[in-house]
Amino acid sequence: MKKTTSETRKYRLDMNDKILNSGFRDFNKFFALDNKAYIDGALPAKTKELMGLVGSMVLRCNACIFYHIDRSIAEGATKEELMESFNIALVVGGSIIIPHLRYAFDVMDEIYQEKEAEK
Repeated sequence: MKKTTSETRKYRLDMNDKILNSGFRDFNKFFALDNKAYIDGALPAKTKELMGLVGSMVLRCNACIFYHIDRSIAEGATKEELMESFNIALVVGGSIIIPHLRYAFDVMDEIYQEKEAEK
């Protein structure tokens, strides 16, 4: 059964909260480092999220793909920018990326539909 975008976001937040409140401080250190990597710096946050998306597709992590598409769109990425990023992942990763490309398109469409419905 496919989760909706809101269910996926809620699961991620709930589990992150559980992990970060586990008392094992090294998790908190890594999460803080990860969050800092994607804020505006020499490269804008949107560019960093698109880079994270490419890496996630090449590594074939659907949860990561969802997250970086969601964040890229929140940072203002257009469909064209996302599709160019998908293409870079496809070129770098080869045909094994195709199932994840399908997933990425599905997620992208669902998030943009969600945004339209909010208007």
